[in-house]
Amino acid sequence: MDARATLTGGREAAGRLVLVVDDDPRVRTVVTWQLEAEGFRVTEAADGRRALEAIERERLDLVILDLALPGVGGLDVLRSLRGGEHATLPVIVLSGRSGETDRIVGLDLGADDYLVKPFSPGELAARVRSVLRRAAPTSPVTATGLRIDHAAREVFLDGQELTMTAKEFDLLAFLAAHPRQVFTRAQLLERVWASAAEWQGEATVTEHVHRLRQKIGPGPVKTVRGVGYRYEP
Repeated sequence: MDARATLTGGREAAGRLVLVVDDDPRVRTVVTWQLEAEGFRVTEAADGRRALEAIERERLDLVILDLALPGVGGLDVLRSLRGGEHATLPVIVLSGRSGETDRIVGLDLGADDYLVKPFSPGELAARVRSVLRRAAPTSPVTATGLRIDHAAREVFLDGQELTMTAKEFDLLAFLAAHPRQVFTRAQLLERVWASAAEWQGEATVTEHVHRLRQKIGPGPVKTVRGVGYRYEP
């Protein structure tokens, strides 16, 4: 691993999951190597159908999407994304189509950036970081003095940064993204841990909520007796 690249990835990488969609295995290999060297996690798809399946299955932070895909084309994948529940998922189009019309169509359909092949892996990684910085919201300071910086994966209470484990942050960020919505422990295991009660005890969720409350206080994460938890801004 290139240590300099890892430092360059910085907080924007921080274990973020990127889906690389391209029918050329060489392109997928080059992009995956570059992003993993910078601290990103990467999953791959060789066609549009598998891409759509991965989008539904995984908790993705960004998609790198080729347009010339077998079966379901890249533009169809982009249309499906922007018209569904994943409408805000950032997408960078990576395409051999360099014409202005193709760029305009891709951007008009909702792509966040457009990079033409052949490309520099380092430039692509820089664009990934840039798009994630633009896309990631920072929550306002709540009545309890809590602020969540999604891009930097940092949490502040009354202006002081709190020390969080990766899963503590993921759990808090997920709940905060769905204010006042109640989630069962089983749902949180599935959505935050990508697990299920068959493989991991629901007590894992209870323990993480307990740890969160020790750090942020009892106010923001409420217990809904007999059901689960909700975030109260």
